[in-house]
Amino acid sequence: MPAEAKPVVHLEDDRFKVTEWQFAPGAQTGWHRHGHDYVIVPLTDGTLGLDLPGDQRMEAKLTRHIPYSRREGVEHNVTNAGSDYLAFLEVEVVDDHIDHQRRATMERMMAAFNARDLDGVMACMAKACAFHSAAGPEAEGTRHVGPEAVRAAYAVIFDTFPQAAWTEGAHVVAGETGVSTWRFVGTDKAGSVVDVRGCDVFAFDGDKIALKDSYRKARG
Repeated sequence: MPAEAKPVVHLEDDRFKVTEWQFAPGAQTGWHRHGHDYVIVPLTDGTLGLDLPGDQRMEAKLTRHIPYSRREGVEHNVTNAGSDYLAFLEVEVVDDHIDHQRRATMERMMAAFNARDLDGVMACMAKACAFHSAAGPEAEGTRHVGPEAVRAAYAVIFDTFPQAAWTEGAHVVAGETGVSTWRFVGTDKAGSVVDVRGCDVFAFDGDKIALKDSYRKARG
C-alpha cells in the first residue's frame, strides 16, 4: 500500500489555512475534494501524479517557488510520481466558505419558488425572518415579520399567480448582503400576464436569509 503524504499545518485562522504537504517517493494524499479556492507553492521541483474522476490520470511538473491556483471543487488523489522527495505549500482561502453557502441558499430559494415548493422556500429562511414586498403602504412596501407571516405572504404570491417563473437569475454575495436579480413572468387568476425585471436584497443570519427585500420594475 502506498505511503501517505504528511500534512503539516503552519497557519490556520478565519481567512487562510496554510498546509505543507511532504511526499516521500510514491506517497499519496488519498482521494479528496477541495472545499475552497487554493494556491499551490512548490517547495521543491518534482512531478505530481494526479488520479482524476472517471479513471483518468495525468502528471504535472512542479517548479520550485512557481505557484499556481485552482478553484473550489477540484477532486483528485495526488501522488509523488518522481524518485525524489517532494513538498509544496497549499494555501486555502477559507473565508469565502460562508459566501458560497449564502449564494447556494439564494439559488435554492429561487429553485423552490419556481417549483412552487413553499416548504423549500421557508427552509432557506432564518428562524427570525422578515419579507418586505415590492409594494405596500410603507416605505419598505409591506413588511411581513416572523416565519408565519412570511410563509403566508409567499403563499399569497403562489395563489395570485397560478403560473409563475423567476428566470434569468443571477446571485451575488458581498459580506452580510446578497443580491438576486431576475425576470418574473407570471399569469394571474384573471389571465393577465406580468413580465418584469426585479431583484431581491438579502440580509443573512449565518447561511439563512433573515430578510428578503423585494424590488420590481413597474411598467407604465
